[in-house]
Amino acid sequence: MQHHVGGYLKIAPEHTETGPLSKMMKPGMGSYDKFKELFERFSRQAGKEQYLIPYFIAAHPGTSDEDMMNPALWLKKNNFRLDQVQTFLPTPMALATTMWHTRRNPLRKLGRSSEKVDVVRDGYRRKLHKAFLRYHDPANWPMLREALVNMGRGDLIGNSKHHLIPTFQPEGSVPAHRRQQPGSSRGHGTSARTGQGQNRAPVRQPGKTGSPAASGKGKGRR
Repeated sequence: MQHHVGGYLKIAPEHTETGPLSKMMKPGMGSYDKFKELFERFSRQAGKEQYLIPYFIAAHPGTSDEDMMNPALWLKKNNFRLDQVQTFLPTPMALATTMWHTRRNPLRKLGRSSEKVDVVRDGYRRKLHKAFLRYHDPANWPMLREALVNMGRGDLIGNSKHHLIPTFQPEGSVPAHRRQQPGSSRGHGTSARTGQGQNRAPVRQPGKTGSPAASGKGKGRR
């Protein structure tokens, strides 16, 4: 804490839900909470104001739509606004790639009755999973409203602090499902470089302590 952290420390819990985490061979969020407590305690002892920057991944094999909604709620509760998010892309020699192609879980004994894995290949779902992690982007709100209603979670739509997204739509915001990334095929709209796609560092909001939030000057791709 004293000599090797320059204000921000990147850490990769990857997800909050046990389903996707089990496919990544990652521990639960309890490990992140314990580490955060130690990080903050020893930062105070060193007399430094420092922050953790967690990485999360969208559309990893074994992730349901609800599994992506819950990290969004966690991010809002902890005052995180991710600046750049990438979605899962299968890469050679990765177990997650095996899941992607076979829809089976190679971490367990394989057979006719092997565990089936929900693979997020559909362009709309890939955009939706990414949109949940960027719940604060007005361009994502129309897609999220529709999805939340279909999921029976319309109670998360409203204009108070405990709601995930508001009912109003800022003028001029472009819905995420209508945007197309340069050089990408229609219907995907995500930037994925590696099999462990992750977000870039959010910026701490002035006047806030404990968790960084977007400052409105994010450089991440949308």
